[in-house]
Amino acid sequence: MIVDCHTHIDCKTAEQLATQDSIDKYIVLACAGDPAEKVNSELSEYVKQNADKMIGFGFVDPTVKDFKLKYVNTIAKKLGLKGLVVYCSDCDFHPCHSKAMNLYEAAEKAQLPVFFHNSGNLCAEASLQYARPFLIDEIARTFKGLKIIIGNMGVPFVDQTLALIAKQPNVYADLTIREERIWQLYTTVLSAYEAGVMDKLLFGSGYPHGEPGMCIEALLGFNKRLGDSNLPAVPRDELKKIVERDTLAILGVE
Repeated sequence: MIVDCHTHIDCKTAEQLATQDSIDKYIVLACAGDPAEKVNSELSEYVKQNADKMIGFGFVDPTVKDFKLKYVNTIAKKLGLKGLVVYCSDCDFHPCHSKAMNLYEAAEKAQLPVFFHNSGNLCAEASLQYARPFLIDEIARTFKGLKIIIGNMGVPFVDQTLALIAKQPNVYADLTIREERIWQLYTTVLSAYEAGVMDKLLFGSGYPHGEPGMCIEALLGFNKRLGDSNLPAVPRDELKKIVERDTLAILGVE
């Protein structure tokens, strides 16, 4: 099974994503928006219409509302969403804010994974200090049953991400691929291979910023671009494992 763990939708891209043939399942992340109830309701309707391929993760900003277990259960049971996504940088809060810790406790009890969308294409107003992956270490240590995904490999703090996924068994990294950034892809994957954490990488396209099929081709084919450079390669079998990894089983998502 091929799972794209990082996609977004809007009115222009929703139908295009649903017709993609290269991916078996998509995790669709709600974008940060106000009010969250509207954002999550719209996402819920979309994934229900495409239930054979789509799984939704609802947006929460714990600093706006105290998300106790009852509310988290509502997201899961009423809306049918299978996980949560937080935007610490965009929403300007420390990942270990006291209200955020209440959210993670509720998510752990409800068995909902949490996706930290703290980096990537940050706007000028975003708080880069809250994008640092090492801040998530306290969360992983406190809530050992909570499945955590670090979005975009924690760019620009990739080394922190690699250290954290090596250290914490319940933390994984989303290898969102930018096919035009082949050197960044190469150095990230090679570093993960040398660190022995290839099994903690999950395939993501970042759709609509990346087309899933093209992202897969970029990952599987980047060794060929090395040519006669004598740069170290990553075994293709290891690259295929990233693409074919059963992300849903790892995250406990049905």
